[in-house]
Amino acid sequence: MDDPSVPDDMAIASPAATLVEIRAGSYYDSVVLMLLQRALTELPGVMDAGVVMGTAANKELLDQSGLLSEEIQAAAPEDLILVVKAVSEQAGRSALAGVDDLLAVRRSQQTDTYRPKSLTSATRMIPEAEWILVSVPGRYAAAVAREALNLGKNVFLYSDNVSLEDEISLKETAANGGLMVMGPDCGTARIDGIGLGFANRVRKGRIGIVAASGTGLQTVMAGIHRLGCGVSQAYGTGGRDLSAEVQARSAKHALALLKEDSETDVIVVVSKPPAAAVAQELLTEAASGDKPTVIDFIGYESSQKQLPTVPNIHFARTLDQTAEIAVRLTTSGDSKSGVENYALPSQGRITPSRLVQTPQPHTFLRGLYSGGTLAYEALFLLQDSLPSVLSNGPLPGGLLLDNPHRSQGHTVVDLGGDAFTVGRLHPMLDSELRVRRLLQEAQDPETGLIVLDVVLGDGAHVDPASELAPAIEEAVSTAALEGRALPVVAVVIGTDSDPQGLDRQIEQLKAAGAYVFTRHDDAMRAVACAFADDGEGRLHSQSELVPGVPNATGDVSSTSAFAAINVGLESFTDSLRDQGAEVVQVDWRPPAGGDERLANLLNRLR
Repeated sequence: MDDPSVPDDMAIASPAATLVEIRAGSYYDSVVLMLLQRALTELPGVMDAGVVMGTAANKELLDQSGLLSEEIQAAAPEDLILVVKAVSEQAGRSALAGVDDLLAVRRSQQTDTYRPKSLTSATRMIPEAEWILVSVPGRYAAAVAREALNLGKNVFLYSDNVSLEDEISLKETAANGGLMVMGPDCGTARIDGIGLGFANRVRKGRIGIVAASGTGLQTVMAGIHRLGCGVSQAYGTGGRDLSAEVQARSAKHALALLKEDSETDVIVVVSKPPAAAVAQELLTEAASGDKPTVIDFIGYESSQKQLPTVPNIHFARTLDQTAEIAVRLTTSGDSKSGVENYALPSQGRITPSRLVQTPQPHTFLRGLYSGGTLAYEALFLLQDSLPSVLSNGPLPGGLLLDNPHRSQGHTVVDLGGDAFTVGRLHPMLDSELRVRRLLQEAQDPETGLIVLDVVLGDGAHVDPASELAPAIEEAVSTAALEGRALPVVAVVIGTDSDPQGLDRQIEQLKAAGAYVFTRHDDAMRAVACAFADDGEGRLHSQSELVPGVPNATGDVSSTSAFAAINVGLESFTDSLRDQGAEVVQVDWRPPAGGDERLANLLNRLR
């Protein structure tokens, strides 16, 4: 029921007071909105809050949370929507009154004295920048990326929801200009010692990587670092690059660069299974060079009746094994073909026992992943020991989960999938969705074991364990109150140089009762054993220490100047500065105030 005492720009719903404020034409990036929403929910008397731009997808999210109203339905995509559900009208009014103060605190944390309004102005300020990072909403991203290419810049395109046609067009334009487009939906890269997007801090070394997978690339980089070696360059391509339509345009370009790079001795290529013809083209391209190349097309080697026997091509079964083989090739110069030949020196191993508690009878695995490739690898590694695993991103011929928001039987879910990230931050940035899902699974008596990944690095959540550990402890306690044991397995992907502190993250998770692994394949073996008939749940594992690696510098900092322009998420600018890079943040706003028809008209008039 409406209250006439409330101004026109607010609405109240019963029984709790729900107040709405709409600010026309006020654009903020998704990280700022997430931080503001969190700050509002922590205020006294606030039960729930929504802080979003007025897109259709965001309105649907508000509807799912019970925060949608007719007034919000009328908001335009470029409008900022503030919704507060509070215990009283006074508490709601007080929360909304503090929004400007909260935004002022955010602005005061920025060190920029001036932010250019356009890419053209930014390139004048920092002409030496060779890369432009683009993380604006998908409907605008292609136009920004195209402008960057026209200015002669390479593009790191983090934005998703870019059309296939635009992706192909952008990559063709880049190729014609001798430029690179990484993405769209590219989450990770490491160029000249600087991480772009979500990236771990690793040593400089002589292993170059091409990956159509963000967390796959991070897992391999972290593994190489733990084994004592380093990375020369790491190029992301975006998940669709190896499709039949895109034809690996970015992957081929990156592979060619690494083949010619004097600082790269070994090349790694990582992806979910490419289109068959694309896989063959990449194998042919890799075989044409004289550098040994490690291939991990997850599941590819098991799907082939016979793998090609090319002297400098080496196939890996897991992401961690990919790192092992690359390190062995780098340190020994060995270029023999075949995975079975590769084992790290025995003097570099220890064999501790890691015990994962046996799940209750007639219960199921629930995998809650932030990394899509890690979720996919889990499905691949568990397919023999745990048949009939459902997922929102199943293996070819696998079982699709009907409702990604509700587990059924053995389930592995990618919480970074579209069903969860439309209008919401990726779970590597925001733990809220995964915390809720973790507690939801704990209340389900059919849940016997929970697996989750914790991915560290620049650009990711500053302290993920601080939010996940209390949720793990609560989940375990919830099950215990019902007389159930609930083992939780956490796989931490990161390095000792990452800003979150690898040891600190591990200790927090262990203290909460989690079984912690730093190798994903080890964790999957432990999970398989835990569900095995013998109930042992015991895993004999190897350490990742290789003594005396000759080419590791031990330094994770950049050895050369790196400059970039960032358009979109301010957190990427913060990350680049933390790594010592020079960066300019563009004060980007949707063209024509977000009015797409007017924007199209203006483009035609240019």
